[in-house]
Amino acid sequence: MWRSALVVLQLVVLGLPLWAQDDVTATAFAPQDCTLDCVRQGAPGCEYCRITGADIKEALGFNSIQEFGSCIPWPCLELLGEEDPEICQHYVQAPNDVTVESVQEPNPTSETILVSWKPSYYGIAFLRGFQVTLQALGGSTVACQLFLFHRNVSLVATHAQRVYRSDPFPGLSVGSQYAVTVMALPVPEEWERFYSSKIFSTRSCEEKNGLEQCKNDWYPTYVEVQQEGTAITVTFNLAPQNLGITSYFSLCYANGMQNYTEITPNSSKNKTHHSYQLNDLQEGTNYTCEIAANEVDAVRKAFNVQVMHIHKEGPRTHFVTASLALILPLGLAVVAIIAVLLAALTRRKPELQMKKRDIKPDITKQYHDSGSQEEMVSLPRSRLTPPRLLICYSSFDGPAHVKAVMQLGAFIQQHMATQVCLDLWDSLSMAEEGSMAWHCRQIRESDFVLVICSQGFNHRFEPSGLESDDEEANRRLNFGSNSFSSNAAIQLMVEEVCRAKARGQDLSKYMAAIFEYSEETDIPTELRLVSQYRLMSDLPLLFSHLHGVALHRPGGYLKINNISEGSFAKLPAGAALQWAIHEAGLAIGGKRHTSVEEGE
Repeated sequence: MWRSALVVLQLVVLGLPLWAQDDVTATAFAPQDCTLDCVRQGAPGCEYCRITGADIKEALGFNSIQEFGSCIPWPCLELLGEEDPEICQHYVQAPNDVTVESVQEPNPTSETILVSWKPSYYGIAFLRGFQVTLQALGGSTVACQLFLFHRNVSLVATHAQRVYRSDPFPGLSVGSQYAVTVMALPVPEEWERFYSSKIFSTRSCEEKNGLEQCKNDWYPTYVEVQQEGTAITVTFNLAPQNLGITSYFSLCYANGMQNYTEITPNSSKNKTHHSYQLNDLQEGTNYTCEIAANEVDAVRKAFNVQVMHIHKEGPRTHFVTASLALILPLGLAVVAIIAVLLAALTRRKPELQMKKRDIKPDITKQYHDSGSQEEMVSLPRSRLTPPRLLICYSSFDGPAHVKAVMQLGAFIQQHMATQVCLDLWDSLSMAEEGSMAWHCRQIRESDFVLVICSQGFNHRFEPSGLESDDEEANRRLNFGSNSFSSNAAIQLMVEEVCRAKARGQDLSKYMAAIFEYSEETDIPTELRLVSQYRLMSDLPLLFSHLHGVALHRPGGYLKINNISEGSFAKLPAGAALQWAIHEAGLAIGGKRHTSVEEGE
């Protein structure tokens, strides 16, 4: 009897920690409003507190940088370590289970998210708080929040199941990518595993508000194709009137042929659906068609059209057959005689005209026989992946030039079958590796390196001196662009080019290019050893270099759709690139004019 009671008592004692852990698991902690003095004194009501910019100003006597919110370097030492620095010298492991969830946001064009996480078992007794940083990938938007425990808090291992939450991060763009980093405090200088990062995407406009409320994401969901004789009729649903879409377009293509149809519905007749005709389609051909709103980067709805053969048969009688049997031979004979006479006259007349003008017919025939012919050329299949291109540039020419470089990279990646590497698109890896190490790795792993030369290259070797207010403002704007490391990477590439040239090695990996607003003198002397291009007039040559295809052959030439100076702007990405180059030309032209006036 007593043995059974002892077993039951042991089971109850062993189950107590499990029940307690279940209670801890269900606990989620949100930040509290409390003062910094309360945190320092260790009052009971200040267990998990948010630190604001006002608290930073009161404690340190200055405002923190607006872009970094309430975050400062070494927050534990600055805010809690004055009386006892030892509490900020312990190692704490990075948090676990970082999650991001969306919360209710009334504005349809923005998103609000909430970050949650769990502390690690390792070093939890010395945990003093957390710092949460949010950054837009490919941009300079930064938001940061700081949370501290009061100085008398000492967590135990079971508290590692607690879920801590941040304050909401409002105003995020829909359909965009961000990186969130949760850092455990304190952070000793030699400790590396103190943070956890997570890349996430906000909900698209369609996911948040529904397709009927999003102009950029809307596309026809209902498409019906009917064929009556030679007429092809397509019916589709119109966009809601609140989106303001008034025109559409349809594009059908098959066997290298394209058929473009612009559609302008009359909303007074039918506000929900519209029908239009597809003309000039070949019988017996299967077409792949797309329909979309006539807006920039509109989502397209794909559908198939199979044009059937039309057999035309009229009533035939025996009388008609007999009449044709008698008339047909006579008619053919007359037609043959007329054709022979016309051919003789037609051939004789040009020769007489050429003799009057002293032109030899043999020369004209030779000219027509030597005309260039268009041909279809497929890209080499020796590689399984598209070529990898690293684009380097100087940000000293201002944000307009940087925008032109970014739009160029987007166009090359979308329409030139090339994988583009750009520091603006990989800010998280640059933050983890360091800008210089990132550029060195990309130069080593890329198949090609393209340097966009500009007037800002003249600043590479100038020593840093006193800066004016405008220069300091520009430098702050370029804080996220790693301009100094980019220029240093370009200098490393220049050394590689010189070394390869001295050894007689192939230099085709490296290229230099300038936009139309730059001058050839902007290309450094060392880079004149490699291929040079002027964009956008030399865009086909750049395509030929990347894919190793010849633009001209004996008796023919390679024609690439939308990859030329006159046709690239027809694409949405090409139009954005053209406008960015125009804006950069205006900005840099104004700078050149100002520098000339100052020199005079």
